[in-house]
Amino acid sequence: MKINKTNAARFLDNLKIQYELIPYVVDENDLGAEHIASQLNEPIEQVFKTLVLRGDKIGPFVCVIPGNLEVDLKLAAKLSGNKNCDMIHLKELQPLTGYIRGGCSPLAMKKKFPTFIHQSALEQEYIYVSAGIRGLQIKIKPTELIAAAQATVGDIVR
Repeated sequence: MKINKTNAARFLDNLKIQYELIPYVVDENDLGAEHIASQLNEPIEQVFKTLVLRGDKIGPFVCVIPGNLEVDLKLAAKLSGNKNCDMIHLKELQPLTGYIRGGCSPLAMKKKFPTFIHQSALEQEYIYVSAGIRGLQIKIKPTELIAAAQATVGDIVR
């Protein structure tokens, strides 16, 4: 089966970073990380979701967290240099990032946003993040993703 490269994959290619593109069956009624983990037959702690938030000082920023956890807005605000922050509205996601819900990659967004990855990523040999479309994940070493996204690592979940 031929898999078409996404912008996120081409971005990694340009950086000469190793990764794999892993397809999965999309369930339009369940776009959650748990569904993806079960499709990939991997632990949920290795399937990371990409969330876009807006801080009161720096504007939009990205949090990449394990699929079974929730972002802690206070911790995310503090790590990102904001006093407070909130999730962006769903209708803002595509105009801001170029991606749709269920297919938002932390790589190759329309604009480069500050990115924060939960520290548990470093406990894994590899993690999965969206490749930029529904039905396709990037399997990558956490250190490689951190380098590619120029991300800050910290505690951003509750």
